[in-house]
Amino acid sequence: MSNPLLIGDKEVKPGQNLTIDLPLAQLYTHTPMTMPVHVIRGKKAGPRLFVCAAIHGDEINGVEIIRRLLNLPLLKRLRGDLIAVPIVNVPGFLHRSRYLPDRRDLNRSFPGSEKGSLAGRVAHLFLNEIVAQCTHGIDLHTAAIDRANMPQVRAHLEDPIAAEMAEAFRTPVTLNAGLREGSVRQSGAALGVPIVVYECGEALRFDEHSIRIGLRGIIRVMRHLNMLPASRSKSSSQQTILTHASSWVRASQSGILRAIAPLGGTVGKNEILGYISDPFGERESKVKSPSRGIVIGRTTLPLAYQGEALFHIARLEQEEVDLLDDAMQEEDPLPSIPYLQDEPIIV
Repeated sequence: MSNPLLIGDKEVKPGQNLTIDLPLAQLYTHTPMTMPVHVIRGKKAGPRLFVCAAIHGDEINGVEIIRRLLNLPLLKRLRGDLIAVPIVNVPGFLHRSRYLPDRRDLNRSFPGSEKGSLAGRVAHLFLNEIVAQCTHGIDLHTAAIDRANMPQVRAHLEDPIAAEMAEAFRTPVTLNAGLREGSVRQSGAALGVPIVVYECGEALRFDEHSIRIGLRGIIRVMRHLNMLPASRSKSSSQQTILTHASSWVRASQSGILRAIAPLGGTVGKNEILGYISDPFGERESKVKSPSRGIVIGRTTLPLAYQGEALFHIARLEQEEVDLLDDAMQEEDPLPSIPYLQDEPIIV
């Protein structure tokens, strides 16, 4: 895209690199509150990609991924436009909460309304100022509080462009996820903007391995879109396993959970994932997998109520399990670099 880019009251011209503060509802202390947006426009026309994080305010892995992305020297060779929004749900982020202060889920509030609830107003602002002006999008998430997700991409694979982006991201597992009502993915699709979701790690925690996979995945997608030059290093042969079905295994009784199956572990049908027992060990039940697959999410708490979600299993066929085992043996997707010193990475 080479057309003018106007965000808020600022026009960003080709070759510019700047931060824009989009005004949000001020705090009740009269303190102004803004949504920070960083824009990098290449000198040459190309796609316009947005990368966002913290739509759920306590999901912070993506904030660090975007920080590292914006510090890459490689972006000096950008073709097209990159719009980075590290914190969409600013009020939730300030309160270390998944939700906005009105207890609404921002990712169930799209397309929102200029005169609606606080969640509706934030959704409307983000959708119209950012999403509607882009050609592609990447939305960064983690699991909800007291849960953990293995690195994975979720996309509506019936959309060929989203499917290509998911394949380019190249996590070991890609989940075919339908467009959920009220989500930014659904509203983006209605505007013709394909969006993929990267899920990894836990709420309110940094996970270095997941952050590095996410950073490399975004770079791969940008290269796929010809926004960045092709890598000079030898391409990895890692395959992405597509799964079209997943389900949560729930506790059959309340009690203390002794989990056996690790996050990212492959399991067989009826394989034991863990045990739940009362504090005396007098009553114990087995938690079994309903199908062959991989554990893509699980609770991090050893305490469970009856009906509580414990393990998220993505269903796989045997040949896919074998391929996945090979994929999980791939070398670390980024070179070992001391990020604490903020040294540049070579990709």
